[in-house]
Amino acid sequence: MKIEVDRGKCVGLGLCEAASPDHFEVGDDGQLVLVSDMVTYGQRAEVEEAIRSCPTAALRLLP
Repeated sequence: MKIEVDRGKCVGLGLCEAASPDHFEVGDDGQLVLVSDMVTYGQRAEVEEAIRSCPTAALRLLP
């Protein structure tokens, strides 16, 4: 599975980073950095929580 970010929607609040720091990081410039865009089965629940926490719906998980 792979994470996709809609950069036009992302405002860099960092809720995804709090939920899944192994995958998301908000840089000093306020821009979201995907630390890792690939998601293993064991990481799926954590990443799905991060995606649900995004108030702008800028994240999604692709098969």
